[in-house]
Amino acid sequence: MPKIVRFHQTGAADVLKLENMPLSEPGKGEVRMKVEAIGLNRAEVMFRQGQYLEAPVFPSRLGYEAAGIIDAVGPGAGNIQIGDRVSTIPSFSIGKYGVYGESAIVPASAVAGYPNNLSAVEGAAIWMQYMTAFGALVEYGRLKKEDTVLITAASSSVGLAAIQIVKSAEAVAVATTRGESKKAFLLKAGA
Repeated sequence: MPKIVRFHQTGAADVLKLENMPLSEPGKGEVRMKVEAIGLNRAEVMFRQGQYLEAPVFPSRLGYEAAGIIDAVGPGAGNIQIGDRVSTIPSFSIGKYGVYGESAIVPASAVAGYPNNLSAVEGAAIWMQYMTAFGALVEYGRLKKEDTVLITAASSSVGLAAIQIVKSAEAVAVATTRGESKKAFLLKAGA
């Protein structure tokens, strides 16, 4: 039986429990992945504390960000194959489809391959910040060459992703941060 992380009440990190759970099969439009790495983010902490958009239903799983290998495919899961190396894209119910554990079932629409030159740890960590920044800058903001973009909270993970996206579009990134100590870091990042 794979080990998973669940919690049975809201609270600090000590409410998290490592539990055995029978291996289940993915349903329609779902895939199961053998989790190799997970990412941690503020949304998961807020969810565990009962301060997130979605309230936990106990016992609750948690976790948005993971990378692993597909080991089962439900009906209607598209072109995903057993053995595919994927990352989750955080676009699902954090409680219903939590990824903290050795195995996770997630919507097939919420997985994508990641570059072979990245480790599983890197694959688990890239989607949240880059999709957030890409959506804002490219999809909604229509970023184009020579634009000037003000990036607030630029030393955050989303801010750093935004700087890289702006640079790749040959635009100009202007960064703000709370302290002088981060200035050199942001300039080196491309702001």
